[in-house]
Amino acid sequence: MGEGLVTGANRKWWTLGAVSFALFMIMLDNTIVNVALPSIGRGLEIGVSQLEWVVNAYTLAFAVLMLTGGRVADLYGRRLVFMSGLVLFTAASLACGLAPDATVLIAARTVQGAGAALMMPATLSIISAAFPREERGTAIGIWAGVSGTALAIGPLLGGLLTEHVGWSWIFFVNVPVGVVALVAARALIDESKSEHGSRSIDLAGLLTSATGLLALTYALIEANGEGWTSPQILVLFAVAAVCLTAFVLLERHREEAMLDLRLFGNSTFAGANTAALLVSLAMFGIFFFVSIYMQNILGYSAVRAGATFLPMTCLIIVSAPLAGRITDRIGPRWPIAVGMALLTVALYLFSRLGIHSGFRDMLPGMLVGGVGMGAAMGPMTAAALSTVSLDEAGVGAGVLTTFRQIGGALGIAIMGAIVAAAVDSPPSAPGYPLEFLTGFRHALLTGAAFTLAGAVIGATLISREDRAREPLAAAR
Repeated sequence: MGEGLVTGANRKWWTLGAVSFALFMIMLDNTIVNVALPSIGRGLEIGVSQLEWVVNAYTLAFAVLMLTGGRVADLYGRRLVFMSGLVLFTAASLACGLAPDATVLIAARTVQGAGAALMMPATLSIISAAFPREERGTAIGIWAGVSGTALAIGPLLGGLLTEHVGWSWIFFVNVPVGVVALVAARALIDESKSEHGSRSIDLAGLLTSATGLLALTYALIEANGEGWTSPQILVLFAVAAVCLTAFVLLERHREEAMLDLRLFGNSTFAGANTAALLVSLAMFGIFFFVSIYMQNILGYSAVRAGATFLPMTCLIIVSAPLAGRITDRIGPRWPIAVGMALLTVALYLFSRLGIHSGFRDMLPGMLVGGVGMGAAMGPMTAAALSTVSLDEAGVGAGVLTTFRQIGGALGIAIMGAIVAAAVDSPPSAPGYPLEFLTGFRHALLTGAAFTLAGAVIGATLISREDRAREPLAAAR
């Protein structure tokens, strides 16, 4: 590669490529592991409770540390933090593949989640630093397309690797990818950091936010199993409420706060984050529950179920960058509103599926959902970051990704509770399919109500224009 290819106007696109390469690996791990759980259980001779922690350890570390990761990236250097997270993630992936028992695997998955939490906000803040505002929507659209594609293709790739190579390779595949991503990041990403304020970490804010998010996420994960009114879950929700309230009170009175709460006074920032929470709820509703429907009711294999999502994946790849370009021209309001409205239609279409439905019946929902996700994800990210100064890009990205992660956990918890309430029979019982479908339909219609609310939020709270708005930074 010649030196001239990565300088000047081309360099920012090479930077986007390097960031997207690593982003694909992060997002893939959100869904690739699920289909391999039975094989992991057999290989390590572990039970269901430990298998749940193989997933939950990653999810918890990812959700709890993203806000901190975004702040650290702003203070100490976005490339430095991104590469540090990449080293952690890659090393932990190797440890996961080599794990001899459940304890080592769960510990390595926790480190993987921590590495992803350092990387994820940094990807967006690096893009914000590399691209001028008039091109940022297009860049973030590509970022969103990569993210959505990785989530959608995870079950298919996980099924193929598990069936034909072995479950360890869902982790080993990250090692060469991580090494290449490290080399690319070192060569193609310029360092950037906040030029204002001290370099001290808000330890009180870090502790209260991390504890509150940990309690909230864990409660959402365990609520259906333990019962929403069980003492354990009620205590966790209480701890979350106390800690997050304390975090808000602390941040209001600290000069060097981890999170400037005045950001939420901007309707575009607040609306974009709310829409991000709702679109994640919808995405997990589609990927998680439609996948279960295909395997438990239609009898699809994991590979076939993953392949069925390919039309949606292809449309996300195409529509997300296009939505980004449209955002650069007309602003994020209508792409978000239209995208969320399309997701509402997709969820409704999926709710009409029955015991004898096939690929042709699922295809309309896949097509509409793919366009909807591609249309909504990038513009809402661009909208949120357009309200944040470059000095706070990491924090803004951390807030957004935290809302997304909480939205995913909330979607699985709420929809799972609705499905569980309708099912009284074991999967082998004759009445199970009809009971599951009743809960499935109610859950997806509930998701459709949430995304419809997201469409209204997009149309009313998001600014018409995606322009620099930095009064918060100037007010300091």
